[in-house]
Amino acid sequence: AFCRGRIVRVPKGPLIRVVGTEVAIPCSVSDYDGPSEQNFDWEFSREADFVRIVSTWDSTFTSEEYQKRVGRGDIKLRRSSNDAVELVIRNIQPADQGRYKCSTPSTDATVQGNYDAEVQVKVISDGLSVSGSKARSSMSLRLSEGDSFKLRCSAITTSPEHTHLHVTWQLKSGSSWRDILSLTHEGKFQPGPGYEERYRSGDIRLDTGANDTYRLSVSQASSADGGAYRCLVSEWVRGADGSWQKIQEKSVEIATVSIQRTDVVISTSNVSVTERDSLDLTCNITTDRSGIFQAEVMWYFSASPDDTLSDAQLLLSMDHDSVVSDSTLISLSHVDRNSYRLLVRDVDVEDSGYYFCEAAIWVPLHNGSWHKVVERTSAPVSVVVTALEPDYDVFLNASKTPKFSDDPTELNCRITNVQDTEANIRFTVSWYYRQHLPGDDVEAEELLASMDADWTLQPGDRGRERIQNGEIIFYKKSADTFSMRIQWTSESDRGDYFCVISAWSRHRNNSWVKSKDVASTPVNVFWATQDYTLTVEAVKLKPFFVAGHTFEMTCKVSSKNIKTPRYSVLITAEKPLTDQSSPNGTTRIISLSQDSVVRLEDWTDQTRVDGVVLEKVQENEFRYRMYQTQISDAGLYRCVVTAWSPGGGGMWREAVNGLSNPIQIDFQTSGPVFNVSVHSDSPTIYQGEVADLLCIITTEGMPLEPDDMSFDVSWFAVRSFALDREPILLASLDRRGIVTQSRRNGSSDLSLERISPLEFRLRVHGCEDHDFGNHYCAVTPWVRSATGVWQREPDIKAKPIFLSVKMDVLNAFKYPLLIGIGLATVIGLLSCLIGYCSSRWCCKKEVQETRRERRRLMSMEMD
Repeated sequence: AFCRGRIVRVPKGPLIRVVGTEVAIPCSVSDYDGPSEQNFDWEFSREADFVRIVSTWDSTFTSEEYQKRVGRGDIKLRRSSNDAVELVIRNIQPADQGRYKCSTPSTDATVQGNYDAEVQVKVISDGLSVSGSKARSSMSLRLSEGDSFKLRCSAITTSPEHTHLHVTWQLKSGSSWRDILSLTHEGKFQPGPGYEERYRSGDIRLDTGANDTYRLSVSQASSADGGAYRCLVSEWVRGADGSWQKIQEKSVEIATVSIQRTDVVISTSNVSVTERDSLDLTCNITTDRSGIFQAEVMWYFSASPDDTLSDAQLLLSMDHDSVVSDSTLISLSHVDRNSYRLLVRDVDVEDSGYYFCEAAIWVPLHNGSWHKVVERTSAPVSVVVTALEPDYDVFLNASKTPKFSDDPTELNCRITNVQDTEANIRFTVSWYYRQHLPGDDVEAEELLASMDADWTLQPGDRGRERIQNGEIIFYKKSADTFSMRIQWTSESDRGDYFCVISAWSRHRNNSWVKSKDVASTPVNVFWATQDYTLTVEAVKLKPFFVAGHTFEMTCKVSSKNIKTPRYSVLITAEKPLTDQSSPNGTTRIISLSQDSVVRLEDWTDQTRVDGVVLEKVQENEFRYRMYQTQISDAGLYRCVVTAWSPGGGGMWREAVNGLSNPIQIDFQTSGPVFNVSVHSDSPTIYQGEVADLLCIITTEGMPLEPDDMSFDVSWFAVRSFALDREPILLASLDRRGIVTQSRRNGSSDLSLERISPLEFRLRVHGCEDHDFGNHYCAVTPWVRSATGVWQREPDIKAKPIFLSVKMDVLNAFKYPLLIGIGLATVIGLLSCLIGYCSSRWCCKKEVQETRRERRRLMSMEMD
């Protein structure tokens, strides 16, 4: 198992070959050293001495008696790989029978293994004969599609060796032969590619008969079975290694078979008929079958030419006994031997589509039954049924046209000059609107509403809501007149309107199909309008006033081209940039609707809920009052007025908006200036301690008495080192001394108190980790004027101070350590006590030991 050496191999002999055939003897080498491409020498011996035949590397290797055959190419070497060649001998003769030796020159570093191998070749005589029909070598058969035929081939061998025959029937397809069915040398039947299903169904068989004949039987012949047939016979022998080897092959052409195809066609290609006429189609069967046969015909209808038989509709059928299926309007007749006529009376538009027929040929069997031999389907024929269109005209006129906005509009669509209509014709209407677009833009058509064949109204996308609300009404005024009414016409309704009258025809199945559309001439709906104008003027009634007095202004409105207008008024204020109460700088204060309903908009001062009043003085004049004005009320005040005109259904329609000139409120005061700051003696504290934060207010300018000043103080915290988060409200103290605290999650507590007229202290009791951060206070000063009215000053905010909370490590671990040591000591003493008591009283056991005497062992003999 551990040895390795060169191995030269040839087939195991003897090799049996037939005289006159070509022989190829393979030789290969393995497990060698040196170059990958190896050389080979072939020698031959009849008895003892070997004669050199041919070599792959030495052209002078060939002996004299083989030089002519090698030169003619009758003997040559054919290399199949770097380590394998074949010795090819053409037209082998009995003199070539003997031993053949294949040698390989050594390219190994050490000599080990075998460098040549021999094989015995035995040449036998040719005893195989193959023949066809006895009458002639090849015959011609002309058959019809669906017929059956049989071909015979005779093959026999007189070989002295024990050989087996392999018989294959082949059909020439184009320039190549393809296998139909084989009886192998091992006695097995093997169908060729594409013939497996026909072999399993029994349509193709191979039978053996007397005198070594092989018969091919083909049933249900098709056009693909036409062509030249031959019988291919090969002779096989079992080699010394047990494998089968083909030693020769012969063939003979048996017959040429032509199959006449059976076609089914419809005599016409495309048919066009008028509604209520008859449709006449003929199905012709093309066949040269001369024997007895019957045809089965079925007519199909399909809406598409690509539909299969399973998707198509079966119209009528006739079986091979000439029995026709029942139908009222469709008939099927047998015109002649190969023609079948389909007649459809009183055709309808729904009969438009594709018609095709399917025919099957039936032939009688010996037992009297009928057998179907072929089946074909024709190409579809397109049939177009033209509907009978009624002749009529459509006229559209406007019985009511608007002169102003919100006036009604009524259009009448009338059918005129109706001719050639039957009782099964019905008319419906569709209404369209076309808007005039500026420039060269294409005018877009929009569907307002349409009617189905059963006069059901289907609203379009345009004006669907108005139709459902009854603002646009569609109705049938008379048998030939359809009307549309717009209850309240708006500017968006101006444009062209036209109607389309559709004629519907009733079919045999009582369904309605649209046959014709006629559109009317458009009618233009338009009225002259002028642009709305609105002017608003604001006047301040009191030119000079001070804080605490009443501010009063009026707004006078004038309009043009608005029909019976009503006005809604909104008072707005534009505060200075220092006032951050409104992000966009404009505050909506109070409004008055067109129905005289007053509403407070963004006025949120609960102490001055009744401090603003807006009232209607005249139809076009409105007055605004603000009582006990504050310094924070400074800004620009305007009137925003909207004009409304009456719309459809008692609704008000917005016409135009107007904005008044601004009225300024400005307080000139020389009051005190307030500043605020935050201070803490200990900004860094430990957990559990109390943090004190002071909010200190200072004044500059005019001195004030403590009773004339009051403050709203709020404390905020930002839980971060940088001011990059939203502030959190901690607590607030209003000017009436009411303290409000926000909800807290931790265990710490807050207290807020006033310790002097200008100082406020915030205390955080039992500080925790989450109490750190930037803390600041926001102050709103209130000052009492000389008239006794409290005025609110602008809000001021202090610069934040950072509060840091640390943890006392010693105090944090002192009590847990003491408790742990005490518990460990108690448990240790208790365990010692339990162990002592258990060993002393519970686990004590009296042991009585039996006394044994000291004796010598007795000897085993005395046992």
